[in-house]
This record gives sequence, C-alpha cells and structure tokens, in this order.
Amino acid sequence: QVHLVESGGGLVQTGGSLRLSCAASRSMTVIVGMGWYRQAPGKERELVATIDSNSKKYYAASVTGRFTISRDNADNTVYLQMNSLNPEDTAVYYCHTDGRSGRTYYGALELWGQGTLVTVSS
Repeated sequence: QVHLVESGGGLVQTGGSLRLSCAASRSMTVIVGMGWYRQAPGKERELVATIDSNSKKYYAASVTGRFTISRDNADNTVYLQMNSLNPEDTAVYYCHTDGRSGRTYYGALELWGQGTLVTVSS
C-alpha cells in the first residue's frame, strides 16, 4: 500500500518562506494528480494548489503569486514553495493524490498525507 509522507513544515516569521515536500512511500505505476490542502484551526479544509497528471497547475486565489507547486514524476514527489508567508497561512498542510491519470481513476491511488504544520508568526 502506498503512503504519502510530508515534510518541510515549521515556524516562520511573516514574509518568510518554506518549502513543503510530499513523497510517495513507493513508486506508483501511473502519474496521478497531486496537490496541497490546508486546514486552519476552527476552519474547514481548503484547497491550496494542485498539479494534474499533465502538470497543469491550479492555485487558490489566496496564494496565487506567492506559492508555487511542482512535481518530480521520477520520484513521485510534489513540492509547495511558499513565499511571502503571512499569519493567515498558518495551518496544517495536507498532501493529496487524486488518483486520476488523464480520464482514468485509480481509487487505490487517492490518498492523503498525515499533515505538516506551518505556523507563521506576526
């Protein structure tokens, strides 16, 4: 069974940067869409950024221009470069694979990571 392992969270001051990484525990046989979600205290989980199996990217309006999502298909890894962080970015960030490769859905490859905490101090 494949697991997602996240890293890179931590404490940073306003205006600082962090880079999150999410790697699959073993090689996936297909390239699926990957992305990042976040959940702040007392709020619902929200989408931050996604990159599909064709590397098409999507960003939430709140992070556009500040965050960059990328992927390394050889290592089944997705990254989230976060710049110009502010306290509103404080949340647990979750990696997600959507199990979709083109028009094909692989249910076993729709996964969530355990989450990594990002705290931005003012």
